[in-house]
Amino acid sequence: MSVEPIILVVGDEELLVDRAVGEVVASKRAEDSETEVIDLGPGALEPGRIRELTSPSLFGGAKVLVLRSAQDLGKDLTAEVLKYAKAPVEDVVLVAVHHGGAKGKALVDGLTKLKARRVSCPKVTKVGERVDFVRAEMRRLGGKISADAARGLVDAVGSDLRELAGACSQLVADTGGKIDDAAVARYYRGRAEVSGFTVADKAIEGQLGEALEQLRWALATGVAPVLIVSALAQGVRGLAKVGGAPRGARGAALAKELGMPPWKIDRVQRQLRGWTGDGVARALTVVAEADGQVKGGAADPAYALEKAVAQIVTARAQRRAS
Repeated sequence: MSVEPIILVVGDEELLVDRAVGEVVASKRAEDSETEVIDLGPGALEPGRIRELTSPSLFGGAKVLVLRSAQDLGKDLTAEVLKYAKAPVEDVVLVAVHHGGAKGKALVDGLTKLKARRVSCPKVTKVGERVDFVRAEMRRLGGKISADAARGLVDAVGSDLRELAGACSQLVADTGGKIDDAAVARYYRGRAEVSGFTVADKAIEGQLGEALEQLRWALATGVAPVLIVSALAQGVRGLAKVGGAPRGARGAALAKELGMPPWKIDRVQRQLRGWTGDGVARALTVVAEADGQVKGGAADPAYALEKAVAQIVTARAQRRAS
C-alpha cells in the first residue's frame, strides 16, 4: 500500500480494518523506521488537538495518526479533520477509521472529495465471501486450497475472520501449503459437520475408498452416526432438488426457488454430472433405510453406514451401466 497523506478506512470488519491500518504503519516505517504511531479514539480528541498532534516535532520524524471510530467525532472535530486534510503536513499520515453507515457521513464525503485514499473493509456476511477470504488468505500465506476444501474449512471454523485466518495459518504451516479436503478434515476432526459432510461428498462423487476411510475416521473420533446419516441424506436430497429444478432457471432465481445458496447449487450441479434420475431415486431410498437403521433398527450402526455409503456409490455407477 502506498502511503498517501490522508487515508480513509471504511467498514466494520475488525480484522480487515486492523490489517489496513497495519499496512499503512508498515509502509511508513519502511520509509522511516522511527515513525511514531498515535492511535486515538474520539474521546481522546478535543478542539485543537489535531493541529497539536500533527505539528512538526523538535526532533523531527514521521507520524501516523490513527483516528478510530471517526463516525463519532462530532461536528466540530469533523470540521477540524477536514480542514487539516486540505493541507496535510509533510511526513504525517492521517488514517480515519469509519464504521460505515449514515452516522458521521459528512467526514466520509468530505475526505472522499479531497481525494483521500479509501480502503473498504465491509462486514463479510455471506458464505461465498468467507470462502473467497479463505482462498485469498491461503494465497497471501503462500499456500493453495481448493474451493471445496475452503468451504469445508468455513463450515468447520465458522464466520469469524480472525479464527479463519488463524486456521489458514496453521494449515499452511503444518501441511507445506497445499490443502485439500483430507487436510481440513484431519486438522478439524473434532468438527462433526465437516466429518459428516466430507463422507457424504466423497460418496456422492463416487469415491468409495475415500468415503469409507473418512467414515471410519469420523466414527473413531466420536462423531455420532446420526450426524453422518443426516449429512448423507442432505447430500442426496440436494442432488434431487437441483436435478429436479425447472430448466432454464439460473442464478438468484434458482437459488430462491431451491432455498439454497448459489455456491452450493454450483457444487451440486458439478456432482450431478455423474448421476441419472434413477440413480438419485435409488440413493434416496438408501439414505431413508440407513436413517431408520442408525436410529435403532440395526445392531451395528457403523456397518449400516458403510453399507449405505457403498450403495450410494453403486447407485451413482448405474449411469455407466446403462
